[in-house]
Amino acid sequence: MSKEVGDRGEMLVAKLLKDSGWQILATQWRCRWGEIDLVACDRQWLIFVEVKTRGIHNLDADGSLAITPKKQAKLIKTALTFLDMHPQLSELACRFDVALVRYQKNINSFDNASKLGVSPETPANHIYLQDYIEQAFVAY
Repeated sequence: MSKEVGDRGEMLVAKLLKDSGWQILATQWRCRWGEIDLVACDRQWLIFVEVKTRGIHNLDADGSLAITPKKQAKLIKTALTFLDMHPQLSELACRFDVALVRYQKNINSFDNASKLGVSPETPANHIYLQDYIEQAFVAY
């Protein structure tokens, strides 16, 4: 999967969160420990969102198996660094969410669409939210 497709997945999730009332504070926020795809808040929560964009045929359960304990530890260290740099947000409850985004490319014929179980009107290179897991893991 290309970086462009991954970026499109992150943009989709950011838009969905914004449309649901979340304020997007950062996208692709980086420090020495790693990157957090999206950081958002509302009046109660500060969320760190890991977005996994996968094609229809993937080997890691649509990206959920990629959130290993090692990846979780990196995300936690990165989130702590973000909080150190933004102490005004420390009053909010924090959680780690995972967004699983599906990418389907080249769906341009009735035969291909019916085999994939989607409408033939589905545009080529269709991207959509497969699942959104709130509090996918906790920081200990």
